[in-house]
Amino acid sequence: QGCEHTALLHLTIHRSVTVEESATICHGESYTWNGQAYAASGDYTITLQTVHGCDSVVTLHLTVWPEVPVTEERATVCHGETYTWNGTSYSVSGDYSLTLQDVHGCDSVVTLHLTVLPAVAVTEERATVCHGETYTWHGKTYSVSGDYSLVLQDVNGCDSVVMLHLTVLPEVPVTEESVIVCHGETYIWQGQTYSVSGDYSLTLNDVN
Repeated sequence: QGCEHTALLHLTIHRSVTVEESATICHGESYTWNGQAYAASGDYTITLQTVHGCDSVVTLHLTVWPEVPVTEERATVCHGETYTWNGTSYSVSGDYSLTLQDVHGCDSVVTLHLTVLPAVAVTEERATVCHGETYTWHGKTYSVSGDYSLVLQDVNGCDSVVMLHLTVLPEVPVTEESVIVCHGETYIWQGQTYSVSGDYSLTLNDVN
């Protein structure tokens, strides 16, 4: 009708929303985000709608830690010994594995290759000496019958037992003979001829 009137506009501007997320996973794992699985490091972005219908940009910063190589260790012990590895003792040859956590919390496989050397057989030696004689064995002198043992080191540094069975033969008594001959006669003894009174001795070898 040509009359003035007042019109009011109530305007609300809703901001667009930007959201950033960060995540880390280990090599070989995947990260599910908004229904999608991701397994490679990178920045991933999707645009969603807010409750007001505005664009909402969401970004994922994904870090995939590199693969942790298998750590291998080798050890050798002597028969009868044990090897302690990561708190556990082992005494049988074999390959042993443990799964540990690295600084990022990812699985880290460590493997032990253990060799247990075979038992070293006892080495036995036998020796016989006459009464009054001595027998030298590994730098020591023995003069009494008996069994003697020493612990030596073999080429691998393991204990190697050597044993000596020593026999000292009993003392041989002096054999005495008395002979009388007439003046002018001779006496043959052990292949020698004697014609003068006296004591004569020879050293012979008995059956030993």
